[in-house]
Amino acid sequence: MVLIIIPFIAALLALVFKDKLAKIIALTASVAQLIVNFVLLSGFDVKNKAIQYASSYEWFSALGLNYSTGIDGIAMVMLLLTNIACVLIILSAWDNNYSGMTKFLSLVLIMQGALNGVFLSTNGLMFYIFWELALIPIYFIVGIWGGENRIKITFKFFIYTFLGSLLMLLALIFVYLHTPGNHSFEWSEMLKAEMNGWESTLVLWAFFIAFAIKMPVFPFHTWQADTYSVAPAQGTMLLSGIMLKMGIFGMIRWMWPMAKNACGCNYNIFIILAVIGIIYAAIIAIRQNDIKRVIAWSSVSHVGLIAAGIMTWNKEGLQGGILQSFNHGINVIGLFFVAEIIERRLKTRDLTKMGGLAKYGRGFAFLFMMIMLGSVAVPFTNGFTGEFLLLNATFNYQIILGIVSGLTIIFCAVYMLRVYQLAMYGPEKDNGGRIGKLSWSEYLTLGIIVILVITIGVFPNLILNISDTSVNDLISLMKGGATL
Repeated sequence: MVLIIIPFIAALLALVFKDKLAKIIALTASVAQLIVNFVLLSGFDVKNKAIQYASSYEWFSALGLNYSTGIDGIAMVMLLLTNIACVLIILSAWDNNYSGMTKFLSLVLIMQGALNGVFLSTNGLMFYIFWELALIPIYFIVGIWGGENRIKITFKFFIYTFLGSLLMLLALIFVYLHTPGNHSFEWSEMLKAEMNGWESTLVLWAFFIAFAIKMPVFPFHTWQADTYSVAPAQGTMLLSGIMLKMGIFGMIRWMWPMAKNACGCNYNIFIILAVIGIIYAAIIAIRQNDIKRVIAWSSVSHVGLIAAGIMTWNKEGLQGGILQSFNHGINVIGLFFVAEIIERRLKTRDLTKMGGLAKYGRGFAFLFMMIMLGSVAVPFTNGFTGEFLLLNATFNYQIILGIVSGLTIIFCAVYMLRVYQLAMYGPEKDNGGRIGKLSWSEYLTLGIIVILVITIGVFPNLILNISDTSVNDLISLMKGGATL
């Protein structure tokens, strides 16, 4: 509960004080959140199959709505990502002077609390409430501090996600009505829902569309690139670094177990859509000159691989998806921050107007290169192990799909190296733009990200060991074995 309460209290405090003090409050609260998260991790038994730190308080018993929370290995990884990412996002905003900075930081903190609530909830209705709550602050962040055409683009994003949320709510209610005895939204009780194959298939598709929109998976991706491009940098980091992981988590925690009686043939369709998205988004990324849009489309491609891997529903795919969700969140925050640093100094995101930046910012060039290599999944960077597990899982599921998915390695190298070459080592442009010396907050943000890129690359088991038992038990549950 502390992981939910602290951000909301800090959000109220940040509104009271001026910009500088609000930044200190927001950063202090996010660091405190991370410390609490690490304390919980230190007492977390990775070999225990049960949901740990469980608590439940009766709220509206007539609706089956209890304030029920708990943490398993999969949720723990997502919580770590959320709370590490929020520290990085608030640090990255330190040099910004948005109009209404206190409101901006308050919205970031509210979103952090809501995201923690999504990953902690073990009651279906509470999961939905926090899911919807996370949408509100990002809507205002993009709508108020976004760029040109932000109102139209934000409205499109809101409609997409709201319709997806409605489908998810209908699916949760349908499962609730099929729970035996006294109906319940408790996750453990919803697992016992008695549905035939057709009913499970309806639930499966309702969940899939809701979560596919959030991730997003082709063809539900059309809101993403425009929203990422128009959003302020920190808004884009929240969307790509953490918010899309809600969809991945939802598929693993809610969609698959609740619709376990659905025909497996549906997953063939889902994986094919995900693989199409990998190639489609990568090709578009190669053709972009706006650095932010390159990263946005690369995110669609990377998430397509994660979706394909986890929907093979084998251990390698699930573990790879969880690990790569963590890695993608860290890397994409770094890439969008790099784009913001460049835009802030050069007043452009157009790659054709950049060049020779490494000459006047060698430290920045090195940090950018390390984050870029992690995104490309070079061995001994954080992206390598997760991508290897995902490709192996997809290849074992269906050879052709695995081969096509493997093209992501080539495409990613093409568009990311192109970005780095044009920006850092291309011909110098006569626009007076230089990176120069980074501020302490910029160095610290990028430095932490690079440390994570290298550390998780060399020691991927730091993440894999946390989720291993939960993944094994989830697979056993789906085979009619152990109860989670």
